[in-house]
Amino acid sequence: MISALRGTVLSVSGGTAVIDVGGVGFSVSVTPRHALTMRVGGETTVLTSLIVREDSLALFGFADQESLDVFSLLVGVTGVGPKSALGVLAELTAGDIALAVARDDDAAFRKVTGIGPKTAKLIVVSLAGKIAVRPVESHAEAVGPSKVVRVNVERALVGLGWPERNAAAAVDEVLETASATDAANVQSLLRLALGVLGPAKTTGGDR
Repeated sequence: MISALRGTVLSVSGGTAVIDVGGVGFSVSVTPRHALTMRVGGETTVLTSLIVREDSLALFGFADQESLDVFSLLVGVTGVGPKSALGVLAELTAGDIALAVARDDDAAFRKVTGIGPKTAKLIVVSLAGKIAVRPVESHAEAVGPSKVVRVNVERALVGLGWPERNAAAAVDEVLETASATDAANVQSLLRLALGVLGPAKTTGGDR
């Protein structure tokens, strides 16, 4: 069983990263949000789940234990395969999933591509009592963007070609009006920041 990988990122595109561990390149399926935290040539550590099929071996990677645990619960639901489970985690954080289950809100899962109404309801029923909602310690923590989200968005913007100062300024600007949900989500915050910065070619003069 391969439980974790630590090595150099050889390539990362969309939902796949190739990680060099001791000269062996492992292809790992990850969420787009997780992929944004990786840089080619940089070091990374991912927790993994090895899915064995008759005709294939597939590795799915996660940034933290909580996401891995939720993935394991999801693939245990009838009708939810590993790709669909990763798709759920691409759209919803582990906390979002726990909250949806606690609220018996199958609508949250119906928004995920490949998850139909029956499967969405089955996810809620199957995960009930198996996943806990972590208490919010303070109002500021509940509504404020986490440092990790901000850093990941700024790194993604720098990776796309913008200078660090431009990236930081764009994130500051969108955070002034972003909703709490957008401010806590890497993909949403990145999309808003890109809207402020405009086409990458316009930033060339600032470098």
